[in-house]
Amino acid sequence: MSDEYFYGVTLSSTHQSETWDPEAKGDYPRSNKLLIRQALLGPDAKADELNVVQVETMCLQESIKIPVAILKVGETRQVRLHIEFPDAPVTFTLIQGSGPVHLIGQHLLGALVEEFEDMEEMEEEMLDEEEGEDSQFKEDENKRKPTPGKRKTNEDEDDEEGEPKGKKSKMSNNAKGKAPSPKKNAKK
Repeated sequence: MSDEYFYGVTLSSTHQSETWDPEAKGDYPRSNKLLIRQALLGPDAKADELNVVQVETMCLQESIKIPVAILKVGETRQVRLHIEFPDAPVTFTLIQGSGPVHLIGQHLLGALVEEFEDMEEMEEEMLDEEEGEDSQFKEDENKRKPTPGKRKTNEDEDDEEGEPKGKKSKMSNNAKGKAPSPKKNAKK
């Protein structure tokens, strides 16, 4: 089960950098993911000024710094983004311009770490139970298998026409002059 919360930060000349690192605070003993959906200029942004937002985060083996939004009044006041950051820390910096630039997205909280541990224990128990059921099923299956010298009953055998032998014997009884059993849906 995961929870989703609004995330927003404003970068400007007075607040040029913001770091998202919920794990450092220790307030969230859960897995965290940050989704950035949009970057937009505030209404009081200066005309003819480029505002460049850069993100710094960890990639596979090293840290990476890359611009994610370039905004300018009169040309591009907002840009839609779809950037996911599964690992903290993530630092957003206004490397050019005075802003304000607003970054909007969601902070996703995964299941509690304790829940993951409980789930692992439950999965192990379920696997153990399934293995027990499988061995019991195999034992039951072995009991059901006919032994080579043992004869099947009439209902279990099929004749050449595909009808069970038990039905054929009933039909032969009727052919010997015995009256058929009355039908429930017989119409007069």
